[in-house]
Amino acid sequence: MMTAREWCALAHLPKLGARRLAVIRRELAAQGVADNWPDAWLTAMPAGPRDTLRYWLEHPAKSPLEAPVTVALEWEASQPSHHLLYPGHPAWPALLDEIVDPPALLWAKGDLGALDLPGLAMVGTRRPTREGSDNAAFFARELVGAGFGIVSGMALGVDGAAQRATLDAGGRSIAVLGCGVDVIYPPRHAGLYRRLLDEGGLLLSEHPAETRAHARYFPRRNRIITGLSLGVLVVEAAEKSGSLVSARLAMEQNREVFAIPGSLHNVQARGNLGLIRDGASLVCGRDDILEQLGHWQALNAAPPESDIAMPAARAEAPALSDVPQDPLLALLDKAPTPLDVLVERSELDVGGCQMRLLELELDGQAAQVSGGWVRRTTC
Repeated sequence: MMTAREWCALAHLPKLGARRLAVIRRELAAQGVADNWPDAWLTAMPAGPRDTLRYWLEHPAKSPLEAPVTVALEWEASQPSHHLLYPGHPAWPALLDEIVDPPALLWAKGDLGALDLPGLAMVGTRRPTREGSDNAAFFARELVGAGFGIVSGMALGVDGAAQRATLDAGGRSIAVLGCGVDVIYPPRHAGLYRRLLDEGGLLLSEHPAETRAHARYFPRRNRIITGLSLGVLVVEAAEKSGSLVSARLAMEQNREVFAIPGSLHNVQARGNLGLIRDGASLVCGRDDILEQLGHWQALNAAPPESDIAMPAARAEAPALSDVPQDPLLALLDKAPTPLDVLVERSELDVGGCQMRLLELELDGQAAQVSGGWVRRTTC
């Protein structure tokens, strides 16, 4: 079995990216020689990385590889909460082996038990509407109640709202960072960073511990967020949102993609509508997600009904031609009514209320404006 030291070296080899390294690993595994270190690995490598690795094996003190390898191993040994994860490690997430370019090494800080739960990624805009923030918190609580761990990037907006709600509900969250796990980014999330570590969460990164955040790191970390997860829930995303990159990656990784429908007039939700148009599963409540992931044995113990689930009548939703009789319409007037007020008065959950409002909007009987929802005067 290869050790952390060896995987550290592989992770730092120049001119050998994650994709090529994964190809080599799979080829060696198919031949049954993946643990034949270093001979099989040297044979399978391109000339440049092979020469660098051979020099490190023969002259470690003189090789530039030795410094980052030593730093990584010393960092892991410095605290019980510090871990280096690699293929073959007892806590290595098996789902990562399904993607084309898994990291060779993950720096982990926190409780590795967070990896034991089935993961569901929640992503979205850094500038959510109030409705988007409410939906992030609502679905995080619901998914925690179903036995999920929430995976996200600890970014401002939807990420932070989902991860705070996860902790508030007593759940566990994994944050995959575009910086080192010892770096708090964004700085405004210092409190969330500490809470996550104090309350059974886990920070992950493929970058060394003290690496500062950089724009080019964030798109790459998204593949790890989706790769760790059974599915991805896009809470609220604009048409050019980075969250749509995560959705695309999830589709390429054969993960389920879920999207919460938003108003036609909410520019922060147009990406969601595009995802639904392109085949993402429309989600109005937790059960919509559980139905798609029901084949995962880890979810079999999840309670069949949510405490805040949509009414059973939703299964026989009225046709759009019948929407004028929808009782929700009676709660709308010329003055805007906020979504949370409509949820309270209608006794629907957030997703159910939002879906009915969307149906009313499509039928020309309601509209979302600044401050809430209104009834169209033509009705």
